[in-house]
Amino acid sequence: MTTPAADWLRLDQQICFSLNAASRAFGGIYRGLLKDLGLTYPQYLVMLVLWEHGELPVKKLGEHLRLDSGTLSPLLKRLEAAGLVRRERSAHDERSVRVRLTGEGEALRERALEVPRRIAAATGFDLDEIRDLRARLDRLTGALDAAAALPQEPVGP
Repeated sequence: MTTPAADWLRLDQQICFSLNAASRAFGGIYRGLLKDLGLTYPQYLVMLVLWEHGELPVKKLGEHLRLDSGTLSPLLKRLEAAGLVRRERSAHDERSVRVRLTGEGEALRERALEVPRRIAAATGFDLDEIRDLRARLDRLTGALDAAAALPQEPVGP
């Protein structure tokens, strides 16, 4: 079945809108769950990376999260003010700032263990469906990154 050209401009035909709507719905669930931890969703992502990898340079942390330092720095300042992380200039390279968890940040990990379970339950998907969706989204992200790296032709006349 082919889609008429005019239908391509319908909102319900836009994959980006579906992904954005799902992202906003996730945000609502995360907001409720993370409130008890005292974290926002972006702060939670920072903590996930640090719980997984330990101390990291800000640049590497940004690479994991796909965030630039201008976006990441305010997040880290708030996490540091909350006593969850510490930022320190590298003794070897003054330009590099390293981020590490404090004892309080490490301890928060135990309380956060319930978050992924509750998110998975909220999706209504079983674990295989979640893994499949994540793999498809990773593949989509890779394809879009590759397409974005190519020269783009202007749209229209």
